[in-house]
Amino acid sequence: MPVLHNRISNEELKRRLYEETTPRTTVSFYKYFTIADPQAFRDSLYTKLFDLQVFGRIYIAHEGINAQVSVPATHYETMVATLYAAAPELNQIRMNIAVEDDGKSFWVLKMKVRDKIVADGIDDPLFDPSQTGVYLKAHEFNALAEDENTVIVDMRNHYEYEVGHFENAIEIPSDTFRDQLPMAVNMLEGQKDKNIIMYCTGGIRCEKASAYLRYKGFQKVFHVEGGIIEYTRKAKEQNLPIKFIGKNFVFDDRLGERITPDIIAHCHQCGTPCDTHTNCSNDGCHLLFIQCPQCAASFEGCCSEYCKEEKNLPEEQQRQNRAGRENGIKIFNKSKEHPLRKHRSEWPSHQP
Repeated sequence: MPVLHNRISNEELKRRLYEETTPRTTVSFYKYFTIADPQAFRDSLYTKLFDLQVFGRIYIAHEGINAQVSVPATHYETMVATLYAAAPELNQIRMNIAVEDDGKSFWVLKMKVRDKIVADGIDDPLFDPSQTGVYLKAHEFNALAEDENTVIVDMRNHYEYEVGHFENAIEIPSDTFRDQLPMAVNMLEGQKDKNIIMYCTGGIRCEKASAYLRYKGFQKVFHVEGGIIEYTRKAKEQNLPIKFIGKNFVFDDRLGERITPDIIAHCHQCGTPCDTHTNCSNDGCHLLFIQCPQCAASFEGCCSEYCKEEKNLPEEQQRQNRAGRENGIKIFNKSKEHPLRKHRSEWPSHQP
């Protein structure tokens, strides 16, 4: 029976990736459709994609598939054909090819079965996610965005919005998509007569969000087809004005792809203009935050002097310090009391 999960260390896999000379293509795709047996679907697809040397992150659920992957360019068409063969619903699935890509986005294939491909917190049995808003192609978005009766809504997380967004887009300030949905309804409550355009990175979140707004009584709901990635690709192909400003955050090792030269964010440590996300290099932290090159050198890639000091302790001491520490997903949000400001006081009593 073939191995259905990776058994090689991440360090070794990453080393192999950076030694590769074959060009790779980074692509994302998703599809809402009913999968009767997600585990069987996952296992069957895993063996085929593994053989094609596909790397990346794929979630399977009863409601569909959500993927961000990297594939050798020579295997791209075979991968697409493999997806088509896996389920009739995947025929002609839209593939969002990365805007800026060095092929070093992923180094291992991870496929997981989940309750939902996007955690939305919706448990209302009357909600139908297929009743989405109207798709907008790049030129259609540009035209409708000029209408004074249009509201553009960013359905991504705060740290994504911070480094880049469409002109005049409003932020739904939240750390999670499940929190954003009711928050968006509340923020837009007095604008049900407006054109509501929703967008996200590749389309999966705003597609469900547009259905949710329609369910809540909004009539003129639209969403950008293929999200920022597809919009940018089409706008460039068609020589359209690009209405997205800055960098598009992506959930792989690149942490972002440049759309325009504008830098609209700032270093979270010194405040200089910067839009480079990084994870704190202290293994006991790994906070996601924005850091400029000068602070990266000064803090040795860490988010604080404490993390810098801990990172340079003997490995055994670092392990002792990490024992029992709450170390879930940490993301800096400057609008809240957040780890970059106070994580020192929140950590266990063994810290200085």
